[in-house]
Amino acid sequence: MKVLQFICSTGFYGAERWVLALSKHLPDSVASELVVTLEPGTEELELVKQFKAIGKTHHIPMQGRFDLRAVSKLADLIKKQNIDIIHTHGYKSDILGVMAARQAGIPCVVTPHGFENAADLKLRLFIWLGCQSMRFADKVVPLSKQLMSDVEKFNIAPEKLEYIQNGVDLSEVEAVRQTKTHKQKEKKTIGFVGQMISRKNIKAILDCFESLYKKRQDIELVLLGDGEDRPSLETYSKTLASAKDIHFLGFRNDRLQLLRDFDLFVMTSTLEGIPRCLMEACAMEIPVSAYDIAGIDQLITHNESGLLAPLHDISQLEKDWENLLDDEELASSLAQNSKLFVEANFSAKRMADEYFELFKGMLKEKGNA
Repeated sequence: MKVLQFICSTGFYGAERWVLALSKHLPDSVASELVVTLEPGTEELELVKQFKAIGKTHHIPMQGRFDLRAVSKLADLIKKQNIDIIHTHGYKSDILGVMAARQAGIPCVVTPHGFENAADLKLRLFIWLGCQSMRFADKVVPLSKQLMSDVEKFNIAPEKLEYIQNGVDLSEVEAVRQTKTHKQKEKKTIGFVGQMISRKNIKAILDCFESLYKKRQDIELVLLGDGEDRPSLETYSKTLASAKDIHFLGFRNDRLQLLRDFDLFVMTSTLEGIPRCLMEACAMEIPVSAYDIAGIDQLITHNESGLLAPLHDISQLEKDWENLLDDEELASSLAQNSKLFVEANFSAKRMADEYFELFKGMLKEKGNA
């Protein structure tokens, strides 16, 4: 069985790591290949570099941010490589991938990773088109219950919908966790890992940190990741009294080592699937404080495996940060519980096994058609 993973990647975020985790854990009887679109500024993708250890990689040049000529190029690649199934990730890849699959005569699986609550009208229209394209896929497989509920609004035929719960490659997280030391630090590290886009609501993290910093200066804020909002967030951070203890580190290959040394992992997203970075923080046994929204509540139970504040309640969020920074017994207990929960429910191996059964069933149906 040959499965082609298709993503229009602009960096190395949750979806890209998800593609790696799935492909790595599929059985040996599956030959996984990767195709990415190449746009200006995306020529040296980390995803491509790492995927080469798993299987073949391909690229399709794009003239501008969206180029319908990519459809025929993708269909030709599918035929040339004798691909059995194409698996798409993201609005743009869903649109192009569904069309190419139809042209090449193979099944298409779409996995929604999350929906952007974009303000830009053009982007919202583009997202809407991507969502509409799901109706023409053979299977749509959301990775959280909230995303499952969201995609049902797009009039997708019930028989096309499948639910496979998200998973994370815990082996690499555990290997790094084992190297953790408990040496005293001058400052406690509050950290975030993820894409810097509007739905991540990172300004709330900066505002909460600023408020807490006015009370105590034994803390620092470390933000890992990149994205379209990073320049404005960095500019804003420089206006704050806490500026010298706010560190934007961008994309880092040593992401897990830096995560390991966080004293607190924070999220203030307004919209999520099941965030991979949060799963990794749980598996790394880092205490978590976040807003209580759908998706995050699939991973964190308030006062059991982390602390959840009502959406936009920065006052409560700040209190939660203080509790987890100052009450080591509470922080340790919640972190241990979250680690056990993620290990039991969100392994990449379990996820890959379920996708393998889905792929086999789709090919069987095609053979009987």
